[in-house]
Amino acid sequence: MDEWLKKAAQEGSIKSLYALLREDPSIFEHNIDDKLFADTPLHVAASTGDLRFAAEVMRLKPSYARAFNRDGLSPIHVALLNGHDGIVDWFVTVDSTLVRQRRGDDDMTCLHYAIAQGNENLLRLFLLDCPSSIQDSTAKQETVLHVALKHNHLRIFEALVGYLQKIQYEDILNRPDENGDTVLHMAARNNQTEAVKLLLSKKLLSNNYYMFVSF
Repeated sequence: MDEWLKKAAQEGSIKSLYALLREDPSIFEHNIDDKLFADTPLHVAASTGDLRFAAEVMRLKPSYARAFNRDGLSPIHVALLNGHDGIVDWFVTVDSTLVRQRRGDDDMTCLHYAIAQGNENLLRLFLLDCPSSIQDSTAKQETVLHVALKHNHLRIFEALVGYLQKIQYEDILNRPDENGDTVLHMAARNNQTEAVKLLLSKKLLSNNYYMFVSF
């Protein structure tokens, strides 16, 4: 990325951004599009949490929302991993399909990361705005349920089981990961007894379910 463009993004200076565009109207193209897997100004704004600058860049160059940097991260991933939930929310409002953006090295979507972080607010937002994201698996064929158990987020696991039952996607409960393990195998091996009981009974834990997922 051009150093002046990078500086404008780091400072969140829209004035500087337009000054650069006046000097070189094609600055976005020849600084980014010819360099695969480079940080864009939108990546920088997502990392600093500057929603105003991010919105302006997105308006000028919408394709940046789907660009990946050398870490395999798109801007929404960067915002999520840096704890800028407001920008993540804004990205999803602009384009809900960004929830299904996959990280380059592990195919983790934003939904998977929200579950791994135990971020119930973003998880609820993602399921409301992009319900189809519940079907996605990682590069290791881990479902959303595998990810929840892997990070020991039982409350989220319970809510997801209930949600899957509600939308009649219960087949996901039996999907194996790359090692052939279903979530029942995983829960039994890790002594996550509450998860095992839930899976065997297939009954909703109503308190957690309705507290968390209200669709």
